[in-house]
Amino acid sequence: MLDLRVGHGYDVHRFSADRPLIIGGVTIPFAQGLLGHSDADVLLHAVCDALLGAACLGDIGAHFPDTDPTYAGADSRALLRQVVVMLQNEGFCVGNIDATLVAQKPKMAPYLPQMRQHIADDCGVALSCVNVKATTEEGLGFTGAMQGIAAHCVCLIRRA
Repeated sequence: MLDLRVGHGYDVHRFSADRPLIIGGVTIPFAQGLLGHSDADVLLHAVCDALLGAACLGDIGAHFPDTDPTYAGADSRALLRQVVVMLQNEGFCVGNIDATLVAQKPKMAPYLPQMRQHIADDCGVALSCVNVKATTEEGLGFTGAMQGIAAHCVCLIRRA
């Protein structure tokens, strides 16, 4: 029997001065970064949550809590690689990932190819299995008011 599972992840971080803006493992030149216990990589956090959810393994906060000093300033690419190992330990592999960044600014288009490549590399899948896109909220809501950035992710995993 073919065992396919779908997961959804969502994350949001507010802007903060004096922090680098790291999204999808890419440092983006911008006046503000994102506030968080780790590097606050909103995209990779949504990807981790989608993968963990698909495997019924909880969420990123359960595995990498913001109360644990071990994860202060943590590289979210390293966290994603740990999530992939957790999936493998449960007998799963990544099928595909589709993620959406929601940000009024900065413009994400120049950085999307590198973000895709990082996710593909960290998940051990072909680049053709990863899609990352970006949109604005036309000046509306949290992201439209330039208070922060959000990300959504859906994924498919399968038994290895």
